[in-house]
Amino acid sequence: MIELMLLPFIAALILTGIHVYLGVHVVERGVIFVDLALAQLAALGAVVSVLFGFSLHSPQAYLFSLGFTFVGAALYAFTRLKDSHVPQEAVIGITYVVAAALAVLVLDRIPGEASHLKEMLVGNIIFVGSAEITKIAVLYGLIGFFHYAFRKKFILISKDPDEAQREGINVRLWDFLFYVTFGFVVTSSVAVAGVLLVFSFLIMPAVSTMLFTNDFKKRLLWGWGLGGLTSLAGIYASGRFDLPTGAAIVCAFGMLVIGAYCARLILRRNS
Repeated sequence: MIELMLLPFIAALILTGIHVYLGVHVVERGVIFVDLALAQLAALGAVVSVLFGFSLHSPQAYLFSLGFTFVGAALYAFTRLKDSHVPQEAVIGITYVVAAALAVLVLDRIPGEASHLKEMLVGNIIFVGSAEITKIAVLYGLIGFFHYAFRKKFILISKDPDEAQREGINVRLWDFLFYVTFGFVVTSSVAVAGVLLVFSFLIMPAVSTMLFTNDFKKRLLWGWGLGGLTSLAGIYASGRFDLPTGAAIVCAFGMLVIGAYCARLILRRNS
C-alpha cells in the first residue's frame, strides 16, 4: 500500500505548498469562491476540448483549460472596484454557476459523460505519475519564486488595496498577474486533483489557521503543516478502507475545519 500511495502523497504535498499560499491570499481578499470558479472554468475548458475530439489529459485540453481560466482572471482583475454597485463575490458566483451549467451541457453531448463528470469533480490523484509530479513541481516552483520576489506588493494588495493604490502600485495590473498565476496553478491542479480537491487545498487550511492567528506568515506555516498532515490522513483512509482518494482527502479537510472550530470554542471558553 505504501508504494501505491507514495506518488499521490508527494503530489498532495506539492499541491499543499502552492495552494495554501494562494488560499491565504484569497481568504485575506474575501473572495473565497474565486478558486472554485477558476477551477470550474478550467474544468469547462477541459470538457470543451473533449467535445472537439481531444483526450481529457492531452496538451490541447490543458491549453483549452488555460484559455478559459485566463478569461476568468481578466474578469476578476477588472471587476475589483471599490465603488462598484455589484460585489465581486457576486461576479465570481455567477461565473461559477454558468461555467458549471455549461460543463453539464457539454458533457451531455459526450459519450460516457458520467466518468468525465466524476473525474472533473474529484480528479484521479491516485493515478498521478512521476512525469506529472515533475511538471507541476517545476511550474509551481517558478510561480512560487515569482510571488516571493514580489511578495510585498501581493501581500499589501491582498490586505489593503487602497493603501497599495496610495503608494502608487498599479492594483489592477498586479491583480491581473495574481489571477493569471493563480490560473496556471488551478488549471494544472484540476487536471491532477479535480475541482473539489483543489478548492479544499486552497481554502480549508487557510480558514482553519485564520481562526487562531491574523499573522500572514503564521497562517502560511501552520497551513502547510496542517495541509500535509490532513492529506496524509485522507490518503491513508483511502488505502485502508478502499475509498476514492480525492473524496477521502476532501472529507479529511472537512474534518480539519470542524476540529479547528471546536478547538477555537474550547480555547475561548477556557480563556
